Amino acid sequence: MNRLRRFLRTPEAIAGASILALLIVMALAAPLLFPGDPQAIAGPALLPPFQDWSLPLGTDRLGRDVLAELFHGARTSLAVGLAAAAAALVIGAVVGTLAGFAGGLIDEVLMRITDAFQTVPSFLLALAFVSIVGPSLGVVVAAISFGAWTGPARVARAEVLSIRERDYVAGARVIGMHPLEIAFREVLPNALPPVLALSSVIVAAAILTEAALSFLGLGDPNRVTWGGMIAEGRTVLRTAPFLSVVPGIALVLTVLGVYLAGEGVVESTAVRRSLS
Repeated sequence: MNRLRRFLRTPEAIAGASILALLIVMALAAPLLFPGDPQAIAGPALLPPFQDWSLPLGTDRLGRDVLAELFHGARTSLAVGLAAAAAALVIGAVVGTLAGFAGGLIDEVLMRITDAFQTVPSFLLALAFVSIVGPSLGVVVAAISFGAWTGPARVARAEVLSIRERDYVAGARVIGMHPLEIAFREVLPNALPPVLALSSVIVAAAILTEAALSFLGLGDPNRVTWGGMIAEGRTVLRTAPFLSVVPGIALVLTVLGVYLAGEGVVESTAVRRSLS
């Protein structure tokens, strides 16, 4: 409870949490406020915003409701960001724990694999993976997580190296616990906080990567995405700039909210450590 109070006292946390709360409300309310297919024709093509209050943000060049697409696009961004971050953190924590706890040849092999993944920019890796396998939500999540697990892996390994020689780990060895049980039951839980601190960066990067893939036509064709909306509006940018501006603002605010919330977590943790 004290940690939550400290979090809510930081300006960054309040701003970030407010933006993320709005995103969550949009995602949850989308099927209730806009049931059915958000890509169905709803009115005349290229209707400007605020001309028809049943279509407050207007329509795209095919006559689809921009507000409905914006709300349903929030569901895609939230799903991809959270799922990719969770997958990357799990992969990174497992690899880093194994490398740091085992040491020797296992550490060397796993770290060289990590280095190999880091030599390729994560977006290019995701682009190649989706191009080969085919666009779908699951493939996009997998592609993003494959490029994002290396940071958590290195942080987890560094933490495990500093923890594995502590007295309670030595005591677990003495009583005959299996090495894997020691690594994942005794060591990993104490190494997790710095790893979890990377989650906000991974979520924000995942949302941007998904938008970029959708902009290039490599997003899930069965889902509305903000990147796809921006790409759709690009073809009529001179006559209807709102088609790209509206999802662009939503994307920027979402990423900003994730970063600010992450900064709030860091600030509240720093306060806690200085008081302890």
